[in-house]
Amino acid sequence: MTDKVLVAYGTTNGSTAEIAEAVADVLRKDGLTVETAPAATVTDVTTYDAVVVGGGLYAGRWHKDARRFVRRHRRALAERPLWLFSSGPLDASASERDIPPVPGVRRTMARLDARGHVTFGGCLREGAKGRIARMIVRNGKGGDFRDFTAIETWAASVADELAGAPPRKN
Repeated sequence: MTDKVLVAYGTTNGSTAEIAEAVADVLRKDGLTVETAPAATVTDVTTYDAVVVGGGLYAGRWHKDARRFVRRHRRALAERPLWLFSSGPLDASASERDIPPVPGVRRTMARLDARGHVTFGGCLREGAKGRIARMIVRNGKGGDFRDFTAIETWAASVADELAGAPPRKN
C-alpha cells in the first residue's frame, strides 16, 4: 500500500487546481496521505510514494508548469507510480468520449511509464487571465465543462490501483 501521494498541477485560472483538489479528496477518503501543490512550487518528489500530475491545456500544449515539473523531476517520477490528467476542452467532448493525451503528454507518459492519463473538460470564466482567454469568454465560448463525477471515478480507480484492489464497479 502506498502511504503518501502528491497531486501537483499547472493552472492559470484555477480550474485545474480545483480538479487536483477533487482528486486529492477522493484519495484521502480511501485512506491515503495526500498533498496538493502547484507544480512550480514542488522542489522534491522523493518523499512521495506516488504522484499525480495535472495540467491545463492551452493551444494543444500542457500548462508550462506541468511540463517543467515532469522534466525537472523525471528521474524520481520514473521510479514511482505516476498518473497524468489534462483539463481543457471548453465543450462537452471530454464527457462524451475519451480524448487522447496531446503529443507532449503522450511522450511524457512513454518516457516515465505513466500508469494512465485522462482528459477532463475545462473551465473558463469571466475574469480569466490572458488576452485570448478573455476573448474566448467575451465571445460566449467559456463556461464550466468539468464533470466532477468523472473526476471522482477516475481518482477512485487510481486509489484502487495504489491499494492493489480490483477496480470498483460503477
